[in-house]
Amino acid sequence: MDLKTPWKKTTLVSMDLETTGKYPLQADICEMAAVSWSEGEIQEEYQTLIKPVDDMRPEVIAIHNITEEMVATAPPIAEKVSEFHQFISQGVCVAHHAPFDMGFLSYEFEKAKLPLPKLPGLCTSLLSRALITDTKNHRLSTLAEHFQIEVGQAHRALDDSKTCLQVLLKILETHLPDATLEEVYEAQLEALPWSSFSVDKVRFTSDWANLVEAIEQNRALQMTYLGGSRPGQEREVFPVGLVLRPSDAFVVAKEPGRLQPKRYMLQKIQSCHF
Repeated sequence: MDLKTPWKKTTLVSMDLETTGKYPLQADICEMAAVSWSEGEIQEEYQTLIKPVDDMRPEVIAIHNITEEMVATAPPIAEKVSEFHQFISQGVCVAHHAPFDMGFLSYEFEKAKLPLPKLPGLCTSLLSRALITDTKNHRLSTLAEHFQIEVGQAHRALDDSKTCLQVLLKILETHLPDATLEEVYEAQLEALPWSSFSVDKVRFTSDWANLVEAIEQNRALQMTYLGGSRPGQEREVFPVGLVLRPSDAFVVAKEPGRLQPKRYMLQKIQSCHF
């Protein structure tokens, strides 16, 4: 797609995931949905529940109201990831807090040997922060109220995908009505290339390779970290999450004797081993 194309003449694909936790590798997708928009209207919709590997915690169910009974007969992610990849690859992907969704999806796409989408993502949270100054916050529900958008069931993937799309259209119509796709990306202020969310890049980097395996297998490892109060000293950690973003990338891990997990910036991890 030519970035000089006006956004009104592009295909936009608004997507949303519901998950069993905060972090890719450690948590699973339990619902994914998307809607494609072109020529001024929604063209297609996609939605499916996904059966997660592990049971969902009650506090997670309380957020999205997807119960164990609802996903009991749902397909595993491996059966649906190719369909979803094909659906969202038809246009520019959009999400609210897009790095969250892109992180989960990049991991699943790479596991399935699917290429990461070529066009960078758009994020309605980032765009609203850059362009909208008169709302109390930049949550999807707040923006929907600000633009007087009728919403469906919050924290369900298809309804949130539709709300996100309408919020994006309102932002663009209000602030960037004649912009090209390139100008929309520039207005976002932070680029979101899919390659920045590649878990394989971490998996195949020698100093970090064991991190991915440790999270996938729920194992502790020894890590030499160049930051914090003990720079350069080896420490035992139990990694519980990997967050990859263009602006920063970090591992969330627990140390023995500490209740709360800490963030360890990826670029400061010198080595790790079992």
